[in-house]
Amino acid sequence: MNQPTRILGLSAYYHDSAAALLVDGEIVAAAQEERFTRRKHDPGFPVEAISYCLGEAGLRLSDIDHVAFYDKPFLKFERLMETYAAFAPRGFRSFSMAMPIWLKEKLFQKKLLRDELTELDEEFAGDSKLLFAEHHQSHAASAFFPSPFEEAVVVTADGVGEWATTSVAIGRGNTLETVKEIHFPHSLGLLYSAATYYTGFKVNSGEYKVMGLAPYGEPRFKDLMLDKLIDLKDDGSFRLDLDYFDYCTGLTMTNDRFSDLFGEPVRGEEELLTPFHMDVAASVQAVTEEVMLRLTRALADETGIWNLCLAGGVALNCVANGKILRDGRYDRIWVQPAAGDAGGSVGAALAAYHQHLEQPRQVNGALDAMRGSYLGPGYADDEIERRLTAAGAKFTVLDEDALISETAGALADELAVGWFQGRMEFGPRALGNRSILGDARSPVMQKTLNLRVKYRESFRPFAPSVLREDVADWFEIDDDSPYMLMVADVRENLRREMTAEEQALFGIEKLNVARSDIPAVTHVDYSARIQTVHQEINPRYHALISAFKERTGCPVVVNTSFNVRGEPIVCTPEDAFRCFMGTDIEVLVVGNCFLRKEDQNPELNLDYKDAFELD
Repeated sequence: MNQPTRILGLSAYYHDSAAALLVDGEIVAAAQEERFTRRKHDPGFPVEAISYCLGEAGLRLSDIDHVAFYDKPFLKFERLMETYAAFAPRGFRSFSMAMPIWLKEKLFQKKLLRDELTELDEEFAGDSKLLFAEHHQSHAASAFFPSPFEEAVVVTADGVGEWATTSVAIGRGNTLETVKEIHFPHSLGLLYSAATYYTGFKVNSGEYKVMGLAPYGEPRFKDLMLDKLIDLKDDGSFRLDLDYFDYCTGLTMTNDRFSDLFGEPVRGEEELLTPFHMDVAASVQAVTEEVMLRLTRALADETGIWNLCLAGGVALNCVANGKILRDGRYDRIWVQPAAGDAGGSVGAALAAYHQHLEQPRQVNGALDAMRGSYLGPGYADDEIERRLTAAGAKFTVLDEDALISETAGALADELAVGWFQGRMEFGPRALGNRSILGDARSPVMQKTLNLRVKYRESFRPFAPSVLREDVADWFEIDDDSPYMLMVADVRENLRREMTAEEQALFGIEKLNVARSDIPAVTHVDYSARIQTVHQEINPRYHALISAFKERTGCPVVVNTSFNVRGEPIVCTPEDAFRCFMGTDIEVLVVGNCFLRKEDQNPELNLDYKDAFELD
């Protein structure tokens, strides 16, 4: 009997470190390091994530056949050296800061990896097991190989890997061939990050805030950006005018010419957001959508392939994804749920299995191979009870029917519910296993969750979880969107027209106006970031929303990640209880344990608001 092939995929040393484990091509486990260390976007070597993945399969590191890393350090070093040479003597300061780190660690990453792995298991046989994929190869593999398609166009777009910033591959069976690339310094991801920096948010974590802010503004700078910042061709290829950016040579994303072009300085982190910043956000979002639409349309015409896969940080732009879907050039679109660098760990492992080892791929044409992205740690009921008791929690253990009924009742009563079930999600979105839930019909739920539970900016929208069988009755979409990576509008018959007085409200004040029958998940432009909930993928979450529908007639709940601003999503029952006791969440459901806030010992209350650095 043949021994199964075991491959460990790793992403590390930049941001969002992660590990993933494949056994005979099947994704057995995957998790980000931040969930264990409680340090958001943790870039360190993923010791905890590796330990979890191995433990899930009952393996030691020495049992692994190959360890696949998600990028090639020498190619990245080559890009840095060539960039510094091209722009010399400008950029000496950033060069002098980067080189010691590269010369000490990153240039010798193979040795560094081997040493880290040997420390975990001294029987690990180093170099012979290490494989390195290119950054965009890892992204493309993570997008195509788990997809339900036998054949697809695969688009990867992000900031930068080694050289590639946008790449196109054709996936067929177990093969993946790169056919086009755009290289650094011309990058759609870095253009978006430049706007993120300019509007006062953190690069590599604040981009989704810009996307959420965009509907409040008008894209009045779109033509200016297309005229001055980016030379965009009909086929979606582009070049940036580097005179306006500082990321090649400096320590910031933009320079004074960028600020002069738009007429205002860079916004400070805590400065007030104005209509100007909303218009910049709307404009860079419109440019991003235009690039992605031109690119994907041209590829459909050129290849005659009607399936599309997306990965890379830009693929987390669910507004652009929704526009591509509605554009109708592709029959089906599949986006890797961990589209950012964390997903590179899965991609590197899959590239090793299918491309390096040339192993066949099984496709069923319906479900993908990501298992709903529920690939992280889960806890048995007896362990949950033991852990919660040790933490001082007071709870009632309920059977399945009572648990669903009580929780649906709490939601219908407009209570905020912490919902901790099954295995933790892999990727940036909570998908019904580590979620805070609320009543989508409530006109105050959006504000309550932002300000009293999440402690985050009031402009940020919340996503709906909706039963897959009911999605077309509530939103202008009738496709699967299990990973919350598609945006669609609320159906017109459910919308409420704003009065002239309400229309005149400024920006964020508009969000407090009920805009539909499900105001808590309706953004100011009537859009919503949709998660379709499937009975075969997450039966307990599907049962909960079904019970809520029975009570209220509404198959839609608010779903936001179980954390506060700046904190990683909760991983353990203890994490969930701490977050519960440090916020205004009123009900917590962990496995079969049901907790009400008023039953808890008030001495266990936490001042959680300032516990984490702002994201």
